[in-house]
Amino acid sequence: MKNGILYKLMLVIICGLLFAGCAGGPAKQETQTSTLKVMFWDESYFFTQYGDLFTMKNPNIEIEVANMQSIYNDEEKDYDKAFAKFVEKEQPDVILLNSTENYEKFAAEGKLMDLDTLIARDKYDTETIYPALIELLKEKGGGKLYGLASSFNVNAIFYNADLFSKYGIDPPHDGMTWQEIIDTARRFPTDGDKDSRIYGYGSRYGDAFGELSSAIAMTQGLQALNPDTKKMTINSDSWKQAFQLALDGVKSKAIYDPGDNGFSGGTMEEYYKSQPFLMGRLAMTIDGPYLLQYLKEAKNAVKDYKPFQIGIVAGPVDPALPDSTRDVSFNEIFAIRADSPNADAAWEFLKFVNGEEYAKVKSRTLNNGLLSRMGVMKDYEGQSLDAFYKLKPADSSGGYMGISDAPDSFYGQYQQIKDRELDLVQKGSKSIDEALQKIQEDGQVALDKAYKEEEAKKEEGKEDTSS
Repeated sequence: MKNGILYKLMLVIICGLLFAGCAGGPAKQETQTSTLKVMFWDESYFFTQYGDLFTMKNPNIEIEVANMQSIYNDEEKDYDKAFAKFVEKEQPDVILLNSTENYEKFAAEGKLMDLDTLIARDKYDTETIYPALIELLKEKGGGKLYGLASSFNVNAIFYNADLFSKYGIDPPHDGMTWQEIIDTARRFPTDGDKDSRIYGYGSRYGDAFGELSSAIAMTQGLQALNPDTKKMTINSDSWKQAFQLALDGVKSKAIYDPGDNGFSGGTMEEYYKSQPFLMGRLAMTIDGPYLLQYLKEAKNAVKDYKPFQIGIVAGPVDPALPDSTRDVSFNEIFAIRADSPNADAAWEFLKFVNGEEYAKVKSRTLNNGLLSRMGVMKDYEGQSLDAFYKLKPADSSGGYMGISDAPDSFYGQYQQIKDRELDLVQKGSKSIDEALQKIQEDGQVALDKAYKEEEAKKEEGKEDTSS
């Protein structure tokens, strides 16, 4: 009997020890923590915009930010070279690319990881990401997807529906060309005091003639120079037509021209009062989605503000590409470095910041542009955002009028030459033909000089390296 009791007691003790061993085993295992290095403009802003939300969902991934401000402090004056040098030195797991040109270059050089296999492996939903953006990124990646952008910016045509109704003019429609916009603007009255009258069209930027002619040229994909041949190409029939269209619009007095009387400082209320579209004095303007935020803020900041009904349509467009726009830009394209040892953690980051959950959190403001994840932010303050998603991004190879690939020192000189000649045209001292020829000639001299100086600096750098 005693033996039976002792036997049972031993069984209980052994089972207890076995149970303790089984229960205690996993408790001793610590969850593995991984480190992720992300390059970004500013560490504080990164965590506000992305990092804090991501680490809440992924507490086992520690993020280190490689601050990109050092790129601008680099002695290397060529931004692209300084950028590549930064990536090589910092070896970030997640690379931030701020343009499709940069993205295309890194993809072509094999520096980015192909995301298609990761998307297929995890069955990651890309169906509700703005298809045109995915198409553009694949096109720039040679048919493969190497990066994702959670947001983007694109301009559209805003119009004051109350003014169109008041003067019995048909409202704007999707896919308007600049010719149609200016023709519509000229149907509005041009009488009254400059500071109180209405205008058919206007912009927040620069002088009307220079800004409008550049906007027309950008929409139509005109190039001021050919970076491959290093030759100016502005003296052409296409450029002449763009300048003539802008000049006719300005001369009609239907276009608002801030001239030298633009906002130069003051309170927020004074700023909003200086913006004619916000104050209901422009029938049409071209701007990005953040204009809706300005409209909201103006209502609260301006005493006795008079709200008005607005409409938004897609455009303007190049007549040759009626369903596309060259006015799309990415805030940030995130990609994974091809040889990153933390590719899985990097992919978790990309999935999160391009996912629906993140989009829902960020859908309350337009601070960072439009969300690429569609269906989450359908309107802002009751205003539909559909117009911003209607046009496809057109290929904008060559950057800003071809000037992007020229030496940095050239742009300022070119702008001075162009502004000088356009001023003479507007004053009637020169014809557009004469101005274009002069811009071409003086611009070529400035361009040749800029390339020579760039070459000299390269040679100087080689000598310093070898010595």
